[in-house]
Amino acid sequence: MKKLLLSLSMLAALLGFNACTTDVELYADYKDIPVIYGLLNASQDTNFIRINRAFSGSNDHPINAAQVSLIADSCNYPGKLKAYIVEYKQANLGSYTPTGDTMVLDTITIHDKMEGVFYSPDQKAYYTAEKEKFLNNSANSKYKYKLFVHKGNDTITAETNLVGGDNFKINTYTLSFTSKPSDNTRKIKFTVADNAVFYDTKMVFYYQESLNGGPLTDKKVSYSLGTKSIDELTMEDQMFVVSYGENVLFNLLEEAIGADTVTNPNHPNVVRYFDDSHPMQIFLSAGGDELYNYIQVNQQTGYSQTIPDYTNILGGYGVFSSRINLVRDVGISAPTKRDLYSKEAWGFVEH
Repeated sequence: MKKLLLSLSMLAALLGFNACTTDVELYADYKDIPVIYGLLNASQDTNFIRINRAFSGSNDHPINAAQVSLIADSCNYPGKLKAYIVEYKQANLGSYTPTGDTMVLDTITIHDKMEGVFYSPDQKAYYTAEKEKFLNNSANSKYKYKLFVHKGNDTITAETNLVGGDNFKINTYTLSFTSKPSDNTRKIKFTVADNAVFYDTKMVFYYQESLNGGPLTDKKVSYSLGTKSIDELTMEDQMFVVSYGENVLFNLLEEAIGADTVTNPNHPNVVRYFDDSHPMQIFLSAGGDELYNYIQVNQQTGYSQTIPDYTNILGGYGVFSSRINLVRDVGISAPTKRDLYSKEAWGFVEH
């Protein structure tokens, strides 16, 4: 009897710790199938890995996947599996050999997962807090990390290089915008991250507002420059470049606050402030080859009952890869400040 396998979308849960969402489902003859998702991130103190199992029904006894996914026992293996990460270093001839460093994965319960497709608010995850062991990678010393999960007589494995390196930096200190119509673009520059094959860039403008002399409320507007592979990026002076339109900030503010004016009697008096030195932040994320392939190949959502076309988990499904995140406080140009303060109806004033 053929059975339906609907796997946990555990990459969604894993990336939920980092504000991302991805869905994956399986369809196959029934057997115990591990579903593993892990993204090693050298910029984090703790790295989480989801080690779960598919849940199933049959033609005679169908299941409601949306209901079953809310049951912890349907998602988790009982107890704690033996799981660990082994570090390997590249030798002179290009082969990798173990360094002797092993990071044993313990289990932890996440108590604040938001409600969604899968059970909450308490979620079981495997983790390592040995951040210092992920800081060895450099231009002269290459490492990779291999995951081992022992389940009965079976051993599930996956490996990845580490994304990052000391040279990975955002090299833009000031952003410039104009309120006048313009087709011009400006640039954000950053250096290459070791083992990264794609980058995602976002900028955020922070401000505060007070209505009728009331307390200040934190506000923000953000703009994503999108995800780009290294083949889609241009280089200048040995740095990658992504471009943004000069009108972006003012278009965002027009949409967010354009109707709330100081002079319009139909709206309360509004006063807004921003940090004159660092009102914006640039967020930059770099991802590894396995994660890029997983996202690009497995373009599916919902309970599609199809086996993912790509996985680097030997003995299961999912993805084990690496990414790293950078955040930089940046200023805005003097002309941009003048344009913001001159739009009196928007209520921006200097502290």
